[in-house]
Amino acid sequence: MNMREEWFSHPRFLRGIHKYRYQKLLFPADVTATCGNEVGNNLTYVTSPGFPNLIDQPMNCSVVIKKIEPQVSQLRIDFLHFNIGQPNKRTGGCDEDIMEITSGDRIYQLCGWNSGQHSKHQFCILSVYVDVSEGSVTLDFILPSSLQSRMWEMSIVQLPFEQRAPAGCLQYFNTPRGTLRTLNYLPNGRYLSNQDYLLCIRQEREMCSIAYSPCSSDSFRIGPSRLNDDQNNQMNPADGSGAGSNDPNTVRRCDDRVLIPCDFEEFITPGNDGTGVCDLEHCGTSLCGPGETDSEGNCRVETSATPFHIRVAFGAGNENFTSMEDMIVPWADFFQLHPLGLCEGEP
Repeated sequence: MNMREEWFSHPRFLRGIHKYRYQKLLFPADVTATCGNEVGNNLTYVTSPGFPNLIDQPMNCSVVIKKIEPQVSQLRIDFLHFNIGQPNKRTGGCDEDIMEITSGDRIYQLCGWNSGQHSKHQFCILSVYVDVSEGSVTLDFILPSSLQSRMWEMSIVQLPFEQRAPAGCLQYFNTPRGTLRTLNYLPNGRYLSNQDYLLCIRQEREMCSIAYSPCSSDSFRIGPSRLNDDQNNQMNPADGSGAGSNDPNTVRRCDDRVLIPCDFEEFITPGNDGTGVCDLEHCGTSLCGPGETDSEGNCRVETSATPFHIRVAFGAGNENFTSMEDMIVPWADFFQLHPLGLCEGEP
């Protein structure tokens, strides 16, 4: 079975087709655009030339999306199928294939695999939200090599102000539970460098807090371990850890990290009338640091800080990682909590 036959026999492709048909019912007047097109419609499908055939030759491709009316403030881009060249395995940079989304003076770059994926809760289509002020949004595909096989199909919905995601949220989730993934998620994918954006979750009615847990034992890895050792002693030590400390358990600061707001009050202990330290940073080989597991030893980060936002902050590519395994794309489950207990269905 060749690559194309294997891909289109995969359940992920079939799920994407079902979503495509569902959206066709909601937006019967859709438009399909490909390279060189300039379109303005409430729902536009942007596809690679000859989709679903694969592209295996160098090319540049641009599609321009125009606002249909002044009230449109965002575009929601749903990645139904998206597979272009992977980022550099050691730096995370999009050195070859690049997709650029340009809106005003903002340019967002991505590459790799961003197709819809199945989680234990639901089939997940990766969506990103792009602010639109005046003018149009341009999608540029820069594909310099003939060594890659690519394809893409994206639906683009124009959103009025009342339907927009909160300001600054690249991804937005409006369900009480689900799965968070950074861009280019694959079981052995590499996360992209030079990223700084928010993953946002709408707070549901009667929910007061949210909990995050890794989807599997190896689903969260951002850089090397946070514990200093001979390979990490050049990293910046954490505040209060003491530069040059000989303590083998000294925790370093992270160049690449996710930041989860947390509740300072939860760190006040008996006999200590001052607020403790809340570590916003999560990186290294585990989402949870020492002492952050639950009573059964499972990793779980819980917070009542609102709004429910996670900041993804990945710095410039680093050639000094000793292993490509230091750059595994992180993903985690979330579920919102009632004031007096867990959500329905949780143990």
